[in-house]
Amino acid sequence: MDHFVIGIIVAAVSFVVSIGIYPLVLKYARTHGIVDNPNSRKLQRVPVPVMGGVVVYAGILVGGLLLNIFFRSEVLIYGLIGMTVMMLIGLWDDIKEISATLRLLIEIGLVTAFMVITDTYIDNLQGLWGIHKLPFCVSYPLSIVAGVGIINAINLIDGVDGYSSGYGMLASMCFGIAFWTVWSPVMTSLTLIVIAALLPFFLHNVFGIRSKMFIGDGGTLMLGMLMTVFTFFSMSSKQQCFILVDEGIGLGAFTLAVLCIPVFDTVRVMTVRLLRGTSPFLPDRTHLHHLFIDMGFSHLGAAMFILMLNFMVVVIWLVSWKLGASVDMQLYVVVIMGFLVTFGFYKFMKIQQNGGPVDEDGYPRGTTLWHMMYGVGNWTHREDKQFWRVMRNMVDGPMMRKTK
Repeated sequence: MDHFVIGIIVAAVSFVVSIGIYPLVLKYARTHGIVDNPNSRKLQRVPVPVMGGVVVYAGILVGGLLLNIFFRSEVLIYGLIGMTVMMLIGLWDDIKEISATLRLLIEIGLVTAFMVITDTYIDNLQGLWGIHKLPFCVSYPLSIVAGVGIINAINLIDGVDGYSSGYGMLASMCFGIAFWTVWSPVMTSLTLIVIAALLPFFLHNVFGIRSKMFIGDGGTLMLGMLMTVFTFFSMSSKQQCFILVDEGIGLGAFTLAVLCIPVFDTVRVMTVRLLRGTSPFLPDRTHLHHLFIDMGFSHLGAAMFILMLNFMVVVIWLVSWKLGASVDMQLYVVVIMGFLVTFGFYKFMKIQQNGGPVDEDGYPRGTTLWHMMYGVGNWTHREDKQFWRVMRNMVDGPMMRKTK
């Protein structure tokens, strides 16, 4: 059977599984009180079921196991095992909460086990700064730090509807194009599976009222593990993507461009927390998506704007490669853009928010630019439009009524 056809089939199966299991998981979460309750830091006003990650997991698992029948792959099967462990740990955290230290140790152990078993990790810098093959004592620690960092960066972007699932689809699309280019049918199909499993959840999460669920830590940690697998596969000299080095592609720059905003925003937030003398793991409202909410954006508007920024970084990296930039220069371009769209943009807009004339109580009203962005943000609230009503009726339809 044609590899492309296999990819479409397994993706379609994942999509159907996610759709079919959604009302069952929603009903279970409501019945057992597995919900995310509102507080001063969170943006929702009512308790929302928080088992969306289980829906996405089921779709990916079934599609992945079916794919394994056609293509035997250690990276695939142990990637599925890794995402299973992270989903269970995240679900446990959603229900009972576990210590950050224990979760970190589990993540380190899981990433290390994946590397040892599959022999897939960051082992070559492809000539970056004149460095090629990395010694074991460098490649293993580097890969562990990168893997754990990616998992937690993806976990921390789950702040507004559609953001984490939208990012998961965007990143999978970018990695999938790279895997298709080097003709890796297994990994290309896996990216299609992830997109297909995420799409039904994304629609319910964004447009639903009765059917809304959050993806939860189970879902974001699972996605983080999958992004780690995609990153390791992209940057391992033992896998197909390494042939892109002959085309002058900086694989490190490419993966960092795809992961840009989750990684750089996490670094920014944790840096600010440390400078303030607080724990880097202490939740607050300083993420990039909180800034967009402060500017009046809807959840979907904030998510889409941030995803467009991330996609813009990928496009700029691609242009730098097409213009003949070296692997070093490609990385510098991505790093500069990463700082600009996170550190720079956040600081600049906060200055705009705290500038301008003051009101009668002495508080700043914001600059003209701040109010312009606020106007754009207000435009993203389109719940009264026909398209929004159609989508809401679709996702909150007859199947969802049975979950009451």
